[in-house]
Amino acid sequence: MSTPDTKAIAMNTAAPRDARTLDPVTESRAVRWLLTGIALLFLALFLVVPLVAVFAQAFAKGIDYYFESLKDPDAWSAIKLTLTTAAIAVPLNVVFGLAASWAIAKFDFRGKALLTTLIDLPFSVSPVISGLIYVLMFGAQGWFGPWLAAHDVQIIFAVPGIVLATIFVTFPFVARELIPLMQAQGNDEEEAAHVLGASGWQIFRRVTLPNVKWGLLYGVILCNARAMGEFGAVSVVSGHIRGQTDTMPLHVEILYNEYNFSAAFAVASLLALLALVTLGLKLVAERRMSQSLADASAKN
Repeated sequence: MSTPDTKAIAMNTAAPRDARTLDPVTESRAVRWLLTGIALLFLALFLVVPLVAVFAQAFAKGIDYYFESLKDPDAWSAIKLTLTTAAIAVPLNVVFGLAASWAIAKFDFRGKALLTTLIDLPFSVSPVISGLIYVLMFGAQGWFGPWLAAHDVQIIFAVPGIVLATIFVTFPFVARELIPLMQAQGNDEEEAAHVLGASGWQIFRRVTLPNVKWGLLYGVILCNARAMGEFGAVSVVSGHIRGQTDTMPLHVEILYNEYNFSAAFAVASLLALLALVTLGLKLVAERRMSQSLADASAKN
């Protein structure tokens, strides 16, 4: 007479318990509806309503006035300066982010922890303080002020100061997105390419970069959005010279202080559109990056 398979019995008796343990839904339907309602209410109050208000005020005097406000010489100068600043700051931050993340994720060296900590410095320092640091360094009474004045070089209250301040507040974004992605992927593919005779540049271009392209795009999107919307640091170093050193956020403040609300919201609507486009691109890049992380985990 055959004896029962005790292992099969144990598995059968444990199955219902495991199913109950793995069930993620433990709250009642009322609690779930309440939490969802609170989240949607906050989104409506702090995201949807402000966006609607911006566009409603921007077109309050009609579409002709809206475009006239954007074609104003001072507004156009602010738009061009904002785009120029982002066009300089973002590529430089991409170079830094790739170099720093590759060094931190792929190599062990003395000072690695310090470098990782310094990358987070702009997140912990107020943008206004970072702007003041540049004034203390490059202002007329700063450390390098007399030398710059003697050589007729102006950084503060000019475009170079705006670019420097923007680079400082935005340089962590690309590196912070790439470091965990590169660490999750490991070094196996790079080591295999090296064994096969690939050079360092070939390894980076054909192995490393394709694996992190979506994380890189995600970091670029965030970096560009912050560069174009930065106010605090740029406000300190710009000098608020209308038509010369005012970026879009600074120009919005000037128009609003002059009670020219429709023009202020017209320029602000461009920043709002940038935020919406950034949100869409961020969603796409985030999904792709999550897939890259899942693929890397599967390989390891």
